[in-house]
Amino acid sequence: MNHLSLVIKREYLTKIKNKSFIIMTILSPMIMIALIALVAYLTQLNNNKHRTISILDESGLVTNVFENTENTTYVYLSNIALETAKQTVESKEEYGLLHIANGKDIDAVSNQITFYSKDAPSITLIKSLESRLEREFKDEKLKEQGVDITKIKATEADVDISQESFLGERTSKIGNVMKLIFGGAAGYLLFMFIIIYGNMIMRSVIEEKTSRIIEIIISSVKPVQLMLGKIIGTSLAGITQFLIWMVIGGILLTVITVVFNIDMMQMQTPQQELMQQTMENLEMNDKIQVIFNEFRSLPIINLIIAFVLFFIGGYLLYSSLYAAIGAAVDNETDTQQFMMPILMPLILAVYVGVFTVIEDPHGTVSTVFSFIPLTSPVVMLMRIPFGVPLWQQGISIALLIGTFMLTVWFAAKIYRVGILMYGKKPSYKEIIKWLKY
Repeated sequence: MNHLSLVIKREYLTKIKNKSFIIMTILSPMIMIALIALVAYLTQLNNNKHRTISILDESGLVTNVFENTENTTYVYLSNIALETAKQTVESKEEYGLLHIANGKDIDAVSNQITFYSKDAPSITLIKSLESRLEREFKDEKLKEQGVDITKIKATEADVDISQESFLGERTSKIGNVMKLIFGGAAGYLLFMFIIIYGNMIMRSVIEEKTSRIIEIIISSVKPVQLMLGKIIGTSLAGITQFLIWMVIGGILLTVITVVFNIDMMQMQTPQQELMQQTMENLEMNDKIQVIFNEFRSLPIINLIIAFVLFFIGGYLLYSSLYAAIGAAVDNETDTQQFMMPILMPLILAVYVGVFTVIEDPHGTVSTVFSFIPLTSPVVMLMRIPFGVPLWQQGISIALLIGTFMLTVWFAAKIYRVGILMYGKKPSYKEIIKWLKY
């Protein structure tokens, strides 16, 4: 086992001292934060852009429907022809002209509404105009039928179904969203870590194999120890790089936000803005309290422990497969035929987690895939926030560890033969023969 520690140390130091590793460790967070800041800045410029929209209402149905906002001013035109209105708006370089033609009834009017502008208008703006007009036309049609609008609005009721288990544990829709975010973030982080650093392990094995250094190393180190040393050493280098990214990214994000006065919240989408407005209308203080309570009710300790165990187990499992592929081929081009069987379970796990765990975290599909070792690291991490019995987690981890040990044994046999094979493109049939040696 002394050789194993030496291999881990060598692999780790070799990685972190590599010039490309150092450059990417420093440049990657700088480039990422710069892109985020640029998008936030451009979004902020777009949101702060003031728009003037003229309204030519020939039907007389939408008078005073549109109210001015911080970034939009509505100007009502009257006693003016459409062509003249278009020329006036264009000469003043206003954002656009909303023309509502006259009709015999409301249905006819609703089919004769046009927005004129120099460039293509914002989709969000058009949707906003349509929703306001639809509400107004609906009220007008109800009035024509002699319906009292105030009475209809008085009969409206907000229904908020509370959720509680048979054991008295209270939950909410916000809590389910938070659980989904926690589980999804953990599963996605593991997915990306496996893809990025699994490929790094595979490339490292290929480089040493093609440079013939491996022939010298293998003379004094067992293939299993060499493979495990590469996996663990590269993993430690990856964790080091990830931690540096977080530190540099956090510092740069703070500096850019303060110095350049860029509001990252400006990056929110129109859907997020609507959600925020809805939450403000529903007593924000109560919502914040609910979120705080839901956060406290999450199994934080269980999440942390399970994340560490499944993260390590899943990464080691897939890393051994990446190392075996690297040993079997002579260059990265030949790895493509072997990559799909590895990537498919990962992709399947993400799809199951996103489309099944969300809808039914304790259903048959979610439960089964949380026990299958190739998918359990992602699916189980997504299920745990919703409350998974400890015995299920224990069985899943035991199966994951057992599969990892079995995979390492198979991968080591491939590794032992493959690292000394040159000039021959391996096939699945050839690799199966290596397992019998």
